[in-house]
Amino acid sequence: MDPVAGTTPKITKSEQEWREQLSPAEYAVLRQAATEPPWSGEYVDTKKVGVYECRACGAELFRSETKFESHCGWPSFYDPACSDAVILREDRSHGMVRTEVLCASCHSHLGHVFEGEGFPTPTDQRYCINSIALRLVPTE
Repeated sequence: MDPVAGTTPKITKSEQEWREQLSPAEYAVLRQAATEPPWSGEYVDTKKVGVYECRACGAELFRSETKFESHCGWPSFYDPACSDAVILREDRSHGMVRTEVLCASCHSHLGHVFEGEGFPTPTDQRYCINSIALRLVPTE
């Protein structure tokens, strides 16, 4: 079953193939929409310059220049690398209404996006992304 109604991911694999490629923790977040514990991810406080790719498929998702400190326990970005890098969909799980962020290439779960929180960013958005869903490719 495709996680985004009406769209087909560019990269398709069986769940068995994803399980073989990803660690159990990566699979739980990327393929089952779990959330890593706050402050536990490797990129929460990272200041390195580079490109953040999807850990599942390698698609470019975010760039370090849009990363900011939100003090929420997960890496935060104010904008994706390009307008078609991610897919947004309504998430009504856990008794809340949120906007889920998915990789546009493989439809893996990345995290959620929030608006109107008053951060001094150009978009007033906070893409709250699980570190384990990302891989930083440094440019320095």
